[in-house]
Amino acid sequence: MLKREDFLSLNFVKKEDFTGSYKGMRFMLHQETVEEEKKLKVYIWSEPFGFDATPDEEKLSELFAFSEEGLAQAIDWMNERYEFVRMREE
Repeated sequence: MLKREDFLSLNFVKKEDFTGSYKGMRFMLHQETVEEEKKLKVYIWSEPFGFDATPDEEKLSELFAFSEEGLAQAIDWMNERYEFVRMREE
């Protein structure tokens, strides 16, 4: 299960995307501006390929508030979808 300690600060995401993986599930945190408001866009997909080599239809994504609370919600979302992403791998 992913935990807050597994992620760098949101200040890092302001400068560049944060990528990682957890037991076959890859993820990326990205800062995106939606209607002039900063949002945290989170992508998840199955290994083995990186973000650019994975077709868009094989990725899941969701927007969250660009805040510690939004990051906590994003981590919960990734954990909830872990089994779904892993099943796509088989």
